[in-house]
Amino acid sequence: MTATTPRLTPADTKTRILDAAEALFVAGGFDAMSMRQITTTASVNLAAVNYHFGSKDALIQAVLARQLDPLNEARLAVLGALEADLAERMTCEHVLVAMFLPAVRMSRSGAPNAERFLHFLGRAYTDPSPVVREFIDTHYLETLGRFFFAFQRTLPELSRDDLGFRLNFAMGALSGILAGGNTQRLIRDFTQGQGDQEVTLLSRLISLMVAALKAPLPGPGDTTVLDAIVRMPAVATLAQEA
Repeated sequence: MTATTPRLTPADTKTRILDAAEALFVAGGFDAMSMRQITTTASVNLAAVNYHFGSKDALIQAVLARQLDPLNEARLAVLGALEADLAERMTCEHVLVAMFLPAVRMSRSGAPNAERFLHFLGRAYTDPSPVVREFIDTHYLETLGRFFFAFQRTLPELSRDDLGFRLNFAMGALSGILAGGNTQRLIRDFTQGQGDQEVTLLSRLISLMVAALKAPLPGPGDTTVLDAIVRMPAVATLAQEA
């Protein structure tokens, strides 16, 4: 008697398409992934993709929402709990815990594709595609606003513009590292086998952010020193040659 292959349900097919699109997105970004690659990787036809999602844009938005919706819900829950418990004793370190702890735990959850979750985050926050950028900027506007306000309250010495610059610079640099690929090796390098990986990884991520957020504001003396360095004959000559 010949065994028959179990027929996929619509839910199974949709999950396979999402998994395939996510893997391709992590590997090369939105613009590099094609519908042909998605259908081949998922072992489905184009009609199935169109039936469940309608377009490549809608598909990548579903991929992003599948991971980022629960992440940002957890982030807001942790932030709200810390704010309720600490009130005015809240520090930027507490805000950073609310930002990073859910991501670290999701990457260590043992769920399908958890091992590439940090890589996925790095790709999502650095992918230049307008489709990705617009979705994240609009769909998660409340989350971004809540965290920015929390940082403002805990870092009152920074102007809005300066805080925005520092957050964008630090998060952009970190996201770029995560998007680069081998996040498991990065985690091993960060933790160096010291104690609880979750706590060690969290402390190292936060220490990088704190360094950027709490660095002293440059004063007139700093500008004078840098100007003198730039005007040194050897430096000025090299700059002109470049």
